[in-house]
This record gives sequence, structure tokens and C-alpha cells, in this order.
Amino acid sequence: MEYHYLAFIGRFQPFHLGHKHVLDEALAVSECVLVLVGSANVTRSPRNPFTFEERAQMLRDTYPYEVETGRLIIKPLDDVTYNDVAWTSDVQKLVAQTVLTHANKGGEILHGLTDFKIGLVGYGKDGSSYYLKMFPDWGNISIKPRYGMLSSTDIRADYFRGNAALPRDNCPDAVVRFLDAFRTTDVFAALVEEIAFVAEYKAKWSTAPFDPVFVTVDAVVVQSGHVLLVRRGQQPGLGRLALPGGFVDPSEPLRQSVVRELKEETQIADAKGPIPPAMLASFIEDAQSRVFDDPYRSARGRTITHAFLFRLPDRKRLFSVKGGDDAAHAHWYRLGDLDPRDFFEDHWFILQQMTGI
Repeated sequence: MEYHYLAFIGRFQPFHLGHKHVLDEALAVSECVLVLVGSANVTRSPRNPFTFEERAQMLRDTYPYEVETGRLIIKPLDDVTYNDVAWTSDVQKLVAQTVLTHANKGGEILHGLTDFKIGLVGYGKDGSSYYLKMFPDWGNISIKPRYGMLSSTDIRADYFRGNAALPRDNCPDAVVRFLDAFRTTDVFAALVEEIAFVAEYKAKWSTAPFDPVFVTVDAVVVQSGHVLLVRRGQQPGLGRLALPGGFVDPSEPLRQSVVRELKEETQIADAKGPIPPAMLASFIEDAQSRVFDDPYRSARGRTITHAFLFRLPDRKRLFSVKGGDDAAHAHWYRLGDLDPRDFFEDHWFILQQMTGI
């Protein structure tokens, strides 16, 4: 074999025949292939509708023998949006740990990675495959597409609609069986509803001369080891945790907008009553304000948000809050109890960057 270990990184939303072709080629030249399933720590959304475990099951059902014999190892890989260095470090550590554990059959680690030839496998189909250049110390195998440029995006578009089209010609049989069963679930129905809302939302802007770019603000409010979050009361992201915030009014400066949204969505108050806008603004740490502009951060279209850090005075009794406007409820959450998979869009990653958790 040319390699001891090859790593294949992807979101596999869902796993299709193009992915399978890459894996088949990798298994032909490597003793073992590590499949790192990306976006393992994000909530369900139109772009990431399937959990890590569901995608891992697609792979296990497609390659039962290879998984059973240890030739194919499936591992979750978390996103670290807005921090490529941290993501690269996570990949390096995950590959090292998996290789050494596998090589030693789960026993004592006797040697390092220098004993093995490791590589990355994939194909540079678009800008999302830039990671192939981020690991110069590993080999790199680029696979030519066999089925044309199959797109998970196109498969999802056909599947997540009222009359779901099963991708029988584009996915392995095991994946088609999974998708057939999945379309009978309440989760599928909720995703179809959200996707329909997004499509209707985008249609309102279809006659604009240019693709619209939306500007929003988000409030990262911390106090005594807690963060103030709202539970969304409407689509998209119905029921998900989110930072208080919203769209900027045309006549508002950004600071004024974020204070307004914070008051509307949380009705934040201290012992004296509702906190005046000027006092709320005084809690903003201007040096910590940041712009978050990942092109895929919102299903509604290109949305650039400006996040402001509000550091409230530490005290045993937190300021009172109550959900308002389009927030189903507002609540203080302990920073150590948060689960990234419960967050709307990229709000977990914004919180991560703004607070350092």
C-alpha cells in the first residue's frame, strides 16, 4: 500500500456517490482511511440537516466490512468557524490520536507519527476544499471525479420539499434507505418548513438588481459567569438559542441598534427597573466589538453581523430578563453548560470568539 493512513474530510450532507468514489480510491492505496465528519458540533439547519451520528451511520451501512475490520475509521470533527488555526490544530490532534490508538490496537503508545506515511485525500471541487493545502507535512492525493461534480447542495434541494425526491442515482443504496426512512420523521417536516420559509424569504428579493447583503447586530451579554441568550420564537431557527440581536434600521448607528435590540428582546432590568439605553451602552467594551462575515453563516442570504460585548457588573443576583419582540424567552445560561448543537446559525462561534470559552 502507498499509505498507512489517509484522511478524508467532509460534511457528507448527505454522503453521495462522489464521496464514495473518493473513499474507494483511498481504500485502494491506503491500509486504513480516516473519515473525519465535519460540522459535528452544529445544530440541524438547511445546510447541515443531518447529525454526526446519522452521517456516520450512512458510512457504516455503506462500508460494513471495512468498518468491522478497522480499515475505515469514522470520527467527528467540530467546526471552529472564524479560527482556521484552531481547526487545523484540531485536525492534527484528531489524526494523531486516532492513528496512534489504531496502530497500537488501543494499548500503550510505543511510537510516534514518524513511523507512518499519512496523507489527505479529496478533490479541489471549490473554495470549501482549501483545507487540502493546510497540512504540508502530509501527503496529498487528489481524486478525479467519476460521476461529474455531484453536489450535496443539489441533492438536499430535491430532497427537502413536500414531495421528497430520493437520490437513487446519486447516493449509495444504504443512504437512499436512510433518506427514505428519514422523510417520515417530525425532524424532516420541521426542516422542510424552515427551508420553505427561507425560499419564500429569498423570493422577496429576487427582483433586486444585485444580491442583497444584510447588516445585523448581536449582543454578547455576560455577567457573573453567565451569558444572556434568547430562544427564537419564529423561523428560521425556531426554538434555537441565539444572541439577542436583529437587523439594523436604516436610520440607526450600530451601537444604538444593538442596544435597542437587546432591550426589545430581553427587557433587561436591574433592581431599579428597565435599564436605560445610555446605561446599557456604557457596558459595551468597544475594543472587543467584531464583525462576523462567513458567507454561509445565514441561510437567508449574505448577512454580515456586528457583535458587541456587554460586560455587566458581577453580582450574586443577575439582572432580570424576559423574552420580548420575536424572542420566545430570554434567560441567563451558565457558560459551562452550553451545547454548540443548540445554537442558531453561527451564534455559538460568535460567543466563542467574543468570550474566549
